[in-house]
Amino acid sequence: MGLITNEIKNFIEQQKLGYVATVSPDNTPNLSPKGTISVWNDEHLVFADIKSPKTMANLEKNPTLEINVVDPITRKGYRFKGTGTILGSGLEYDKIISHYKTMGIKSKIGRVVLIKVASVKGVTSPLYDLGYTEDEIKKRWKDYYLSS
Repeated sequence: MGLITNEIKNFIEQQKLGYVATVSPDNTPNLSPKGTISVWNDEHLVFADIKSPKTMANLEKNPTLEINVVDPITRKGYRFKGTGTILGSGLEYDKIISHYKTMGIKSKIGRVVLIKVASVKGVTSPLYDLGYTEDEIKKRWKDYYLSS
């Protein structure tokens, strides 16, 4: 069994949006939101290059990355560290593109990044450490977003 459990798969499927951190040539971080993060299998995530020139340029030089996917209401999520491989053609690329079409992605996809996940860690808000329950945190953020 890989690092990506069914619980994590379901979570990512529900959330969709995640943030990908790469390392720029000057060793500064580059953080980019991605709405196409998907579980490919028990050991890999994938995202599409739709408007990601800086992310892709960074990965060409340094394949190390981290992806964070966090539910903004429950303030829980996951951190994935790994190595990205850029695919622009081939059988695996074609399968991934087909997957995105099945998901309903209509944007033009140039390349895709297949991430070999090396580690997964849970992320939770410090509010949980203070004794707040998930229901209390959900109510707090739902109220906040609905009143904005």
